[in-house]
Amino acid sequence: MRYVVGIDGGQSSTTAVVVDEKGVVRGRGTAGPADHVDEPPGSRKFADASTTALARALEAARLPRDTRFAAVHAGLSGYDDRFDGARPVFAADSLRVQHDAPAALAGAVPTLPAVVVIAGTGSVAYGKGAEGQAVRTGGWGYLFGDAGSAFAVARDALAHAMAEDDRGARSPLGDAALAYFDRPLLRALATEANTGRIARAQLASFARVVHDAARLGDAAARAIVDRAASALAALATVTLARLNLTGEAVPVAFSGGAFANEAFFARTREQLAGLAPHAQAVTARYDPAVGAALLAFTEAGLPVPDRIAEG
Repeated sequence: MRYVVGIDGGQSSTTAVVVDEKGVVRGRGTAGPADHVDEPPGSRKFADASTTALARALEAARLPRDTRFAAVHAGLSGYDDRFDGARPVFAADSLRVQHDAPAALAGAVPTLPAVVVIAGTGSVAYGKGAEGQAVRTGGWGYLFGDAGSAFAVARDALAHAMAEDDRGARSPLGDAALAYFDRPLLRALATEANTGRIARAQLASFARVVHDAARLGDAAARAIVDRAASALAALATVTLARLNLTGEAVPVAFSGGAFANEAFFARTREQLAGLAPHAQAVTARYDPAVGAALLAFTEAGLPVPDRIAEG
């Protein structure tokens, strides 16, 4: 039996899957974040997270830790060709590290043309045409973009609360933030976020509270969530336009933790319908780690299974 590995290295967590040549996921493993934002050259953050996630996947699969793989494909949030972190070392005939968007698309939709919108801690859209031409939109990172992401929702909610505090007013979102982060004052919260004592992933996790507040009727939270949905729909629309696919019935899949919130998923689909009426909003068929494994089949020269099954 031959095996391939797919790794999804994100800003909040890393997932690895071991898939056999019949298309059965034999094991899954998770570890901490893998992205290299704010990391120094030579950082082992990605290498260690992916190695740990794979070791746990092998343990779940009851396979030896020295199992040799036909191919390993790792998708890494924010990766580009100038990546200067340490690369993981695996017992594999082939190892490819790439931006996480192609793996997300491979997992989300089986045919081309297609677009995937990814929204977790960060955000990005990625599409491919029928001839394989690719376009990536967004994904500029938390300093310059990541519109609609969990980090952006949390940041906008905290900024709203801080603006209210400047006016001498309390706000429901501000009170919720102090309770969530267990801080006495918004000034203290801002200082600890700006100095990195509260990590980006931890800040982004506050988005869940903002979504809950929006559902319960908080007007400020609802406006923030609506802007996030509009931003993600716009990423998809721009991607379709750059591929000259605006007038075609192209599947647009949504992937990432932000879309686990069903109301937000529905709101983003509504926004997309208004911006790109011909687009066909779909739920991703597999998660990005399985998408990475599908790419690994091709890179190993193995037949790509028609279906991936969880073992």
